[in-house]
Amino acid sequence: MKRDPAKFHIHTFGCQMNQADSDIITTLLRNEGYQAAASEEEAGIILLNTCAVRENAVERIAHYLQHLKGVKKRYPDLLVGLSGCIPQYRREALFDDFPLLDFLAGPDTYRALPSLIAEASSGCRRVSRLDFDTSETYVGVEPSRTGSLSAFVPVMRGCNNMCAFCVVPFTRGRERSHPSGAVLNEVRALSESGCREITLLGQNVNSYCDPAAGTDFAMLLDAVSREVPGIRIRFTTSHPKDMSRSLAETMAARPNICNHIHLPVQSGSTRMLGRMNRGHTIEEYRDRIDMIRNMIPGISFSTDLIAGFCGETDDDHRKTLELMRDIRFDSAFMFYYSVRPGTLAARSMHDDVPEDVKKRRLQEIIDLQNAISSELFGEAVGTVVEVLAETESRRSSLQLMGRTETNRVVVFDRGRQNPGDLVRVKITGFSSATLRGDALPNY
Repeated sequence: MKRDPAKFHIHTFGCQMNQADSDIITTLLRNEGYQAAASEEEAGIILLNTCAVRENAVERIAHYLQHLKGVKKRYPDLLVGLSGCIPQYRREALFDDFPLLDFLAGPDTYRALPSLIAEASSGCRRVSRLDFDTSETYVGVEPSRTGSLSAFVPVMRGCNNMCAFCVVPFTRGRERSHPSGAVLNEVRALSESGCREITLLGQNVNSYCDPAAGTDFAMLLDAVSREVPGIRIRFTTSHPKDMSRSLAETMAARPNICNHIHLPVQSGSTRMLGRMNRGHTIEEYRDRIDMIRNMIPGISFSTDLIAGFCGETDDDHRKTLELMRDIRFDSAFMFYYSVRPGTLAARSMHDDVPEDVKKRRLQEIIDLQNAISSELFGEAVGTVVEVLAETESRRSSLQLMGRTETNRVVVFDRGRQNPGDLVRVKITGFSSATLRGDALPNY
């Protein structure tokens, strides 16, 4: 297949923020006359929009670049670029590590991509300035979203929390919030286009602040939910130290805000939270969970957990397992610690937990979480839930897949229902990660 130099293909790695950034990049390139390719095989420009949060994410991208090395041998005019967190993190050294690269751009310099591509096509390898731009929020750039039923809406960028294990402050820069008026304009436009669910995004949405409007995140969430009352509203990610009572009150008061919070804890040990520079104790975390559950009965929680951080003892690990049993998270992102260069831990702590111990502790966390999730799913059997049908099931076009407001995935026979419908479903069974049910009539 012939590759078209005016067509681009983006591979997105990492979190929802990276997906939202890919939508912004698509708009910026289209505005300059480039076209999104139907597949990688016809694209003359391949862009990897990257994540550097975990070591395995960086390794995945390195492996993919090795694949593209062979492709570029067959198509010498193919342009290959990296955007996102890894260029910001690794900078110009990437040109030495991966000679096939033609251009680099960081999270605050996507507007430079068209000129970088133009220069690369004339044989000039270029990197955008990788300085952080505390004024850049891409307001005025309407993202080119691929799906019509759900959408990610960034409300802030960057992070001021210097957690010892985390590279985000070094790859995304300082916090800066989008103007609340711009956020409301975007969600209004999404509603008018037929969107049924919106997720407000930020590295730490709880610290959102629009001083010109006097708006914090609880106020923004309330305003968004009132602006589009017929649309489900979600948000991620929250930091426990900034989880406020006013935010919980807003969730309790507004019926279209989904009853689910992703609240990363990382460890069940206060000693380890101190070493991680998380800014709260485990007692404070438990208090926030209790406060929210008292105000919003039936709410679900998910979390992040790290096994084997620097200095973690068997007792610290035991406390994590104890927290999991007490809180009963619906789900968790679970990893063992890997050193991220430049972080506080890399600079000042010894990675002293042997890898085999990390892996054993992680497996114990995974096994416990799987057991808890299974128990919670079992308790859901026989209940009736409201599901927003999102897509056809991967196994059969005769079934639909959607999520409850508590973010549980449900598969059910579609009958006369279609993606975008709100469906009452009676839960009849479950697998490891999915509820099964029957759609009820006359909704």
